[in-house]
This record gives sequence, C-alpha cells and structure tokens, in this order.
Amino acid sequence: MSDAIVVGAGPNGLAAAVALAQQGMAVTVVEAAEEIGGGARSSELTVPGVLHDHCSAVHPMAVASPYLQSLALERYGLQWLWPEVDLAHPLASGRAGVMVRSIEETVGSLGADGAAWRSLFGPLASGFDALAEDLFRPIVHVPAHPAHLLRFGLRALLPATAIARRWRSEEARALFAGVAAHAFHPLTRPTSAAVGLMLTAAGHRYGWPVVRGGSRNLAQALAALLKERGGTIETGVRVRSLDELPPARAVVLDVAPGAAADICGDRMPSRVGRAYRKWRHGPGAFKVDLAVEGGVPWSNEACRRAGTVHLGGTLEEVVHAEREVGLGRMPQRPFVLLSQQYLADPGRSAGNVHPIYAYAHVPHGYTGDATEAILDRIEQFAPGFRERIVGRFVRQTAELPLYNPNYVGGDIVTGANTALQVALRPRVALDPYSTGIPGVFLCSAATPPGPGTHGMGGFNAAKSALRFLTR
Repeated sequence: MSDAIVVGAGPNGLAAAVALAQQGMAVTVVEAAEEIGGGARSSELTVPGVLHDHCSAVHPMAVASPYLQSLALERYGLQWLWPEVDLAHPLASGRAGVMVRSIEETVGSLGADGAAWRSLFGPLASGFDALAEDLFRPIVHVPAHPAHLLRFGLRALLPATAIARRWRSEEARALFAGVAAHAFHPLTRPTSAAVGLMLTAAGHRYGWPVVRGGSRNLAQALAALLKERGGTIETGVRVRSLDELPPARAVVLDVAPGAAADICGDRMPSRVGRAYRKWRHGPGAFKVDLAVEGGVPWSNEACRRAGTVHLGGTLEEVVHAEREVGLGRMPQRPFVLLSQQYLADPGRSAGNVHPIYAYAHVPHGYTGDATEAILDRIEQFAPGFRERIVGRFVRQTAELPLYNPNYVGGDIVTGANTALQVALRPRVALDPYSTGIPGVFLCSAATPPGPGTHGMGGFNAAKSALRFLTR
C-alpha cells in the first residue's frame, strides 16, 4: 500500500510527490494522459525537428521557486537558458518597451521613466528571495519578512492602471501593462497589479528563462528525482472517484476545484463542495504554434532578440482588450503573448525553420477561431510575417480542457484572478489545501500561491499531508 497517492502529474502534482517521497513516504502518481507534465509538455507539433512547448513556456517563477531551487534538478537534466532580451513590447510607432534581467540596462532603455522604474522594481528585485518566502505560502501565515511583504502588498492591492501612472512614456506603461495582463483579468480592477509586480520583480532577479529541450524536461527532471526516491508514476489512469484508488493513507489531488468535488463526491463536507463548485474560472486562451522560416521579421530590433514579445499596443489598448475579454466579448485586437524560445535554445529549430509560440486572451469558453486575429497582431509589428509560415498547429479554446482538464473553459491559470479568489483560494480555510476530508488534499494552481510552473502549490500541500501522516 502506498502512503500517498497523487492524482495528476503536472508540476504541482510531481512537486507534491517528490516532497512526500523525500520524507520517506511511499508515493504513487497517477495521470490520466499518456504523458506526464500537465501544461509542461513539448513535442514536434508542426514540422519534423521543430520543437514546441504546449502551454508552459517561459519560467520566471519556476527558476525563482524556493522549492525547485532546493532540489538541484540540474542533476536530472534540467538546464535553464536565457535569451539576450527577456521581454519586448512593441508599439505602432516602431518603438518598444524592453526589459532585460539587469535593472540598470532596463532603466537606461526607458529614458526619463528609468528612475521611476528603478524606484519601484529595484527594492522588489533585490529583496525578491525574502519576498518569495512569504508570497509562495498561503495568505494566512506569520510573515517571515514583514517589511518586504508590506512594501509589495500595498502596491499589489492596486489596479495595474494605477501603477502604470508612475510612468509617462508609452513604452514604460505598455511594458508593465503587458506583464500585468498575464493575470487574465481587467487591469482596472483591484489587485490586478499583483501579477505584473511579481513577474517583473522575478524577471529582474532571475530573468525569464526557458528549459533546454522544452518545458517537458522540467517535468522529466521531477519524475527522475521521484523515481530515485522510490516513487512510481502510472499514466493513462483517469480517476473519477476516490473509490477507484487503491488504499493509501493520503491522497493529493492536482485537479481543479470542481473536479475535486466530483472525485470526492459525498465524502466531501457539503460546505467545501459548495465552495469548490462555486470556484470561478477566468478567460480562456487560444493557442497557435507556428514553424517560421527565418524567424519573425520584427520591425523593432529588440523584438528580434526577445524570448517573449507582448503584442498588445499601448496601455490603453491592453486595458481595452482585457476589459472586453472579461465581459465575454472577443476584442478585434486581442492581447497576444508570443515566445521565441529558440533564441535561447537553438536546438528547438530545424535549420532555418524556427518554432513560434503564440496565444491570445479570449473569453471563457470561446467557440470562435482566433487564428487570423493572432496572425494579424503579429503582422502588425512584423510585416511579411505570414509569407514565412511553413507549418501551423492550432489548439482552440474548446480543445484546451481535452488537453488538460484543469483548463476549464480554456482557462490556463485554473481560476479567475478576482480580488476575492486571489486572497482566499480555493476557499475560506486555515489550511487551503485541505478538502475537509481527513487525508485528502488539493494542490493544483487553484491553491496558493496560484498559477505558474513553480511547484509551490504541490510542496505546500505535501506539507499539509505530512502533518496528517505523521501526527
């Protein structure tokens, strides 16, 4: 009999399994798909030899994760690679907001807004490791570094648009707006600044790297460590009920709250089941992977060197697009996130044919085709781009839950980032990982600290499970 069974082999599930195995627990991971990784999977989707990341692609939060850092996953093949430019946000004028790991270089590129950028992000970046100790934990805890947490928290409560008023130039405002848009939430709402602040600070502390050989290698490294510790992984096993699982002293679920309620059924206290079923999912993504001969012909030179390019136009344009998506309307010009991982990891390309990763923010459950809207966005800043496409793979919003059931309605961050859900994910509880069933825990991105390939939801849930197993 296993001491613990983990349902779901995404980064959080694997991190939970490793944390349990490190304490001598016999752990079995079961995964519905035929391949582990959840969102951290990679394959040749377009033409032979061109490697694409399926969902998770660029990893500022993974490289910054206190738990992943502690595992020394380099021993199991994990290698981080950095592009020359971490992020570029082009504008119609031909200019661009540009962020690199060096805060001084970024400040220098922002001209008159540089001092204000340094004033905000300098302390956050230099104190990021201390800040992460608190932000990667549940909301309710005794702060390890209260001064750092207070400095961050007072600003994180604000709308992203309020933070953006610190800068006067379109470049600086758009640069921050694009990062804040990773929250999939209207930028005029309270707490919408939080994600932008965290990702930018992490970028200046650790950069925005990719995994050599694809994001799949992060999952593979975790799996190798787990197996070394005696854990086992079974793929192709779909769990619909706790009754289908073999006997175990603890169960950890790397699933969305609604799925957890379904799996637990009548065993779950009704108050918890109601909270899980009321969990709100946010806007969706529409994904297009492209094989592009010669790469993207960007008009702006910094974009040609950037691992990530945000295509959203000015702050006002990003705000409008995210508001429309939040209201359930498809904007004519959606916010598009594009990655050029091959710039840091040339082994993903086949000769002069390179992988381009792009997705648009779309309404929850979107049933339309956003392919042309995405291509139009790229063409806007890279004339002649379409002529270079030699292969494409489209994953529509409605197909995302088939790829990963946690992506309900195409929501790849497993929950709307409303102020209430950010603070009280996934329900009001002293232990947010507890399902209310003794020995059963939740560890998906719906739990603190939220989305990202950092594994901290899994690690924190494992700590809760270990308290139960060792009491």
